[in-house]
Amino acid sequence: MKSWIIALLAVLATSTAQAQESGSRDHTVTVTSTVPAIAGQKSTLYLRERALPRVLRQGAGDKVVLFVHGAGTPAEVSFDVPYQDYSWMAYLAKAGYDTFSVDMTGYGRSARPPQMNDKCNLAPDLQKLVGVNCPQSYPGALTNIGSDWNDISAAVAYIKKLRKVDKVNLVAWSQGGPRAGGWTALHPDQVNKLILLAPAYNRATKAESPPLPVPGPVFNIQTFEIFTQNWARQAPCEKQIDPAAAASVWSQMLKSDPVGAGWTPPVRRAPIATTFGWSTERVKSMSTPTLMVAGTHDAQVNPERVRELYADIGAPQKVFVELGCSSHNAMWETGHLALFAASLEWLEKGTVNGQSNAMLKLPQ
Repeated sequence: MKSWIIALLAVLATSTAQAQESGSRDHTVTVTSTVPAIAGQKSTLYLRERALPRVLRQGAGDKVVLFVHGAGTPAEVSFDVPYQDYSWMAYLAKAGYDTFSVDMTGYGRSARPPQMNDKCNLAPDLQKLVGVNCPQSYPGALTNIGSDWNDISAAVAYIKKLRKVDKVNLVAWSQGGPRAGGWTALHPDQVNKLILLAPAYNRATKAESPPLPVPGPVFNIQTFEIFTQNWARQAPCEKQIDPAAAASVWSQMLKSDPVGAGWTPPVRRAPIATTFGWSTERVKSMSTPTLMVAGTHDAQVNPERVRELYADIGAPQKVFVELGCSSHNAMWETGHLALFAASLEWLEKGTVNGQSNAMLKLPQ
């Protein structure tokens, strides 16, 4: 009898755990594009939703989060890694949030303008890597911060209608900083709280748009070798990277780009985006509660730039967190749960370690 009871309790525990597991759902968002190469055309954006089953059915009230990716990696790869507890989206989903992630035009499963299929539109060194040597067929950078903001507007409008909410929370990484931060500055009435990991803030950013497209390569690529070498140079701590987690990230990267995966060598493609608009003046005018996080060993966005953002942003409710033994890819590293926990506390309470206006280091 005792062994039967133990077995039954084990089954009940397993069933309870499974009931708490989040599920995902895919959405397609239609947008009238402002990407210069396809301006005015109807295009599509890929939106992933992850939430508990009851939330997928009924919603989560105003507990809605939209994740915005950076310059190279699409959103579902950045924030929904299918390895152990490395999915940031799943972490917040298990806390009852309705989480979404959107791929900007040219990334992941969103529409890719045809200029990205032409290897001649790569920089010369990357052309050589994929075995071509040819003149560029399109004159410059494919996308820009304005077209990214247009994509975010379409995604937010879709989510607000779907979930009948007035505001969303935004979480962004790297180049997602100017994307989500700049969009928030323009639409403060639509954002409840903002979380920025390694935001690419630059005090020299101009408010005005330059003539578009800006001359230069159209898109770039990343091979497995480039991916691993770039990450390794930012990981001096013992066991900072779990090789299995890194392998999962790269596998998902190729899965999100079947065309690039078929090239020799296999690659992840991403458009080159021109940035402007998220200027110091605009940052100073922001009032949205903002959490800013920087990895100590980030070699792509200098943590000092994130400290400058903390100093400049006008929001009275703001926290800067330095993550020890973390790189630019903090959410994919073994210390990721400290980041996830800080983000959840910020969403729930507007604090990290109980503080709403501070500069902190985690773990302490």
